[in-house]
Amino acid sequence: MDAEKLNHFRDLLLSQLRQHTEQVRTDQAAALELYDDGVKDSVDLSVQDLNKEIALRLGERSSKLVADIDQALLRMKEGSYGICARCSQPINERRLEAVPTARYDAACQAIIERANGEEDLPTL
Repeated sequence: MDAEKLNHFRDLLLSQLRQHTEQVRTDQAAALELYDDGVKDSVDLSVQDLNKEIALRLGERSSKLVADIDQALLRMKEGSYGICARCSQPINERRLEAVPTARYDAACQAIIERANGEEDLPTL
């Protein structure tokens, strides 16, 4: 991958990193705010627990995205960004535009998902 394209993907990843890092902070703050607001009614406590769980899960998801971005930036430094970790073939640039953290090309990703049983998941 040439330097110009690599810089484009680095800028894209850094932009996403800033966005998701801020989201992690926001989700963590929301979870902490929900921690104890003095609610004593059992229905209110149930709703409060549900809201805390949702806020924590959103924070976990954003944290995973931040880790994926960090790994992609590390692959850039190592010179392996844009190369499939499974078959060592170049990852299509259109795929990297859609998923800049991609570790696998589309064919290998499909194989991995089939092996994990993910192709049978229901969609909306």
